Amino acid sequence: MDALFFHCYETALGTCALAWGGQGIVGSQLPEESAAATRDRMRVRFPAAREVLALEQLPAQVQQARAGVQALLAGEPRDLLDIVLDERGVPEFNRQVLALTRRIPVGQTLSYGEIASRLGQPGAARAVGRAEGSNPFAPIVPCHRVMGAGGVGTGFSAHGGVATKLRLLAIEARATGQQIGEQAPLF
Repeated sequence: MDALFFHCYETALGTCALAWGGQGIVGSQLPEESAAATRDRMRVRFPAAREVLALEQLPAQVQQARAGVQALLAGEPRDLLDIVLDERGVPEFNRQVLALTRRIPVGQTLSYGEIASRLGQPGAARAVGRAEGSNPFAPIVPCHRVMGAGGVGTGFSAHGGVATKLRLLAIEARATGQQIGEQAPLF
């Protein structure tokens, strides 16, 4: 088993965190209600991980992921596709869902049903929702870009729930020059 590490850092939305091992990022955390709560969440999610405090002690790939998430949450249109994820602990169906989700461009959305259809499983919208709800890589894998039928902002497992999801979409709408709520469907 690889040694695991985590790092908490500030963003425009609050304290986020990353966890990594020798094969890439194993988890990303959106802000909890406080920096201490984010740190505690990481300790629960990754109990064997050692915290790294100093930026200069982070591996280059982790510094890149940190900078990418900070830029995205500050309103820069970033896709974060170059961040290496270690998905060994993610079930195969969830990997497929997250791979498709990861390719949804900034400023666009898909529904759970559309993702299910694109996976060749049109009746699997609820399973897609469960996979999105257990996404260990938010916002690197932008599950906030997945909506309910008709563009309804349903369910979001991050602190703040749907309000946080809509806030992320509003940041991305501004970054892409859209009015809030005008996220275009992908196709």
